[in-house]
Amino acid sequence: MEDRAAGAATLKRLRQRRGLSLAGLARALITLAEDLRQPPLPAVTSVQRSVARWEAAKPVMPDERYQLLLAHVYARSPAGHFAFGAGSDFAEYLHALQLLGESERRIAELRTLVLRTATDAGGGIFALLAPPIQTRLATAIEAPGHTDEETIAGLASVVTEVNAEVGSLPMVRLQLLLTPAVEATRRLLAGPVPEPLVPRLREVAVAACTLAGRLAFETRDDTASRALYSEAAQQARLLALPWQQASVHMSHALVTIYSTGLADARRLVERAVWTARTGESTRVRARAHALQAELEARAGHRRQARDALDLAWYDMQSEQAEDPAPSSFSPGHLRGFEGVCELHIGDARVAHDRFERSAQALASPREQVQRAIVTTDQALARIRLGDPRAATDLLHDCVSAAYSTGGRVPAIRLRQARRELRPWRGEDWVADLDDHLLDAFGT
Repeated sequence: MEDRAAGAATLKRLRQRRGLSLAGLARALITLAEDLRQPPLPAVTSVQRSVARWEAAKPVMPDERYQLLLAHVYARSPAGHFAFGAGSDFAEYLHALQLLGESERRIAELRTLVLRTATDAGGGIFALLAPPIQTRLATAIEAPGHTDEETIAGLASVVTEVNAEVGSLPMVRLQLLLTPAVEATRRLLAGPVPEPLVPRLREVAVAACTLAGRLAFETRDDTASRALYSEAAQQARLLALPWQQASVHMSHALVTIYSTGLADARRLVERAVWTARTGESTRVRARAHALQAELEARAGHRRQARDALDLAWYDMQSEQAEDPAPSSFSPGHLRGFEGVCELHIGDARVAHDRFERSAQALASPREQVQRAIVTTDQALARIRLGDPRAATDLLHDCVSAAYSTGGRVPAIRLRQARRELRPWRGEDWVADLDDHLLDAFGT
């Protein structure tokens, strides 16, 4: 997609749209650097020359420092509100960097960094909506009969974008961004919205409430989590799409394991398997069987666990051209479940191999929480293989990941691993891990 001339023209157009001269943008960048407590920028004339080079016929890419400052400039609308959605100046600015040749990874990092500032400042749903849809949504909430497809698409984009930031932003910040979207879907469903739009709105409500249930669990509000999952399940039943019902039950089961116990989780998994078998998604079905295998292994049921894993691999390897949830589960995830089963009912060495392969596959920011869980389990396997010191090397990385994301399950798994290190509590390397845990979590 690289087109450096087009990228430079976009940067120039953004500046002029704000009514800023070259010197005006330079002064804005200098002020921002002071506000963000960055080292001071050079004099206005020097910064102005840099701005001119970014917009030249043969443009120069802004360096990382200037990229961040420009991102902050264009993250706010001229009225001073955060605006990140499609059609915003911020979205256009990121596209300009892409045209200039910047990597997708760096662009994603910029977006996350600025979203952190937005959540610090209390930015909410409207920051993630395209500017024209902000007005449409406000109108629709007051008069649901005026809801249109673009408004619902805007709400769906909020849920998708918050979900994409899991692993990049702390859970509590994601909850802040998502909560207004959940409330908006509730108000619109209380409607009446135009009948043809109801199914799509229900889909958005299912996704929003399921994610909100998970985030409430992560922030240790189990009562709110159960209520949100119940709401998601009700809307999924009204949609009559089995794969979505199964997805809700599985997400709920995964958090229930750590909140109310295996018995309640087993009932949810049984529902998930039952509904997934009649659904349209082989990936969702594979995930349901994998979760069933884990619960059977935790209960010590070797044959049932092996059978469920075989079914999960069969589903995973079944080709389906138009799976409605193609990214919901992957071989990397499934190898993590295999590792858990081996840890409970099999060979710790095989478990270690499965965890290692799973962690290598779970490389995206969105998978950071799952990677931390898998790596902690890999450390458990090392302890059981008689190499506790090597286990602590892995656990240091897990502490950092659990702290940065605020993930509750990685923290629980870390406590389990630390308990298994008690026979070596007098060793310096265990003391170093305890210091790291204390620094990160204060306990």
